[in-house]
Amino acid sequence: MVNLRRQLLGLGVVAASSLLAINAAHAMSGPTPIQIDGGPLGPLEVSGGLDGYGFYQTGTSTNAGNVLATDRSNGINVGSALIELQKNSGVVQFTVEVGSNGGVTTLGARPLQTSINIYSTGPLYAGYVTLAPKGSPVTISAGMMVSLEGYEAGIDWSNPVQLTTAIFGVQNLNSRGVNLNYTKGPVSATVMYGDGYNTGVFNFLQALVSYTFNASNVLNVYYGGNLGQTGLNAKTYGSALCNYGQTCGATVGTFGPQFANSQLVGAYYSYTMGNLNLVPEVQYQVAKANAKLGIYKETSNFGAALFETYTFGKSPYSLGGWVEYFDSHGSALNQNNAQGVNANTWFVGPNAEAIGFALAPTWQYKYLFARANVGYLYLLNNKANGVTYGYGSNGDGRSEFTGTLEAGVLF
Repeated sequence: MVNLRRQLLGLGVVAASSLLAINAAHAMSGPTPIQIDGGPLGPLEVSGGLDGYGFYQTGTSTNAGNVLATDRSNGINVGSALIELQKNSGVVQFTVEVGSNGGVTTLGARPLQTSINIYSTGPLYAGYVTLAPKGSPVTISAGMMVSLEGYEAGIDWSNPVQLTTAIFGVQNLNSRGVNLNYTKGPVSATVMYGDGYNTGVFNFLQALVSYTFNASNVLNVYYGGNLGQTGLNAKTYGSALCNYGQTCGATVGTFGPQFANSQLVGAYYSYTMGNLNLVPEVQYQVAKANAKLGIYKETSNFGAALFETYTFGKSPYSLGGWVEYFDSHGSALNQNNAQGVNANTWFVGPNAEAIGFALAPTWQYKYLFARANVGYLYLLNNKANGVTYGYGSNGDGRSEFTGTLEAGVLF
């Protein structure tokens, strides 16, 4: 992909997390905020993290039909380097998170160097102000915020595995907007209106409803959809190779018009029993035919995954992992139905169907962590209208393996 999502998924897409960390999967303990005296601002919290990793993956070649064409098969990358300042008390609160992000790698896609060119806000990963009236179940936030879609987070150390699923790959990343949250008893509901996929076109609605049955069972249902139409020339995510909005790929047209002009629904359920946490998730996304946008036939993507995290007692070790299945359906490149590999593709290629799994044995001691991440993806279908796509020297391989060794510090 020329932009972040297409680079991460080859011919498809990537990324998201949640405003209040409600979507994060914690195989490790996340950053522990440092309490500081903010003077007239009141109590403040500072937290952050820095990590890097080495990687090896199969299926790369210089074949132009290869999903991982021209990629390195091994290397060393900086993952993420972020620092966050929060004020979580009083009527007026705020969050500012700055730095460079890029540690998340979707299985079947190329690992990327960290970048500050992903968003329109540059190194500002998240920045918003919250009004929280005393005693009110309602809060209002406005600014640059993370997505409400999905279980996996957009920061690698918040996930059970550094490698993410194709479900995460098609979701919205951070964007600008206004957020309304209601929390009372076991129910929490959040609605966000903004510029989905960071396009600058304010016509995108997101929603997340959570119900806590008890400490071990939580249900989450989410939605993300365009209420109008976002044109092909609107800017969208940049990458390590292309600044936000540049012609090398960061527009809705080159990114894939079906993403910002789609309707997405999904749900995940968190079940905890002792040291084991299981989270099944399902998601469906569809973009209707729209000739003005180059979508000449309805196109959709379905994904299902099961995440697990197991902590080994009070030891510094844990094990994260997941299994996934996805089935996508591309549409024609033109009115003559001349479909090609890049035809409104969600992941890898049109009509791609695959299964995959990933595991991550993890060690964490106080501020330090290290984990080994391994994942394998197998394409059950890699053909569309006589065109074969995939991995390897001929660009038609069905399987891809990725392994990383990751280490960092969290505070």
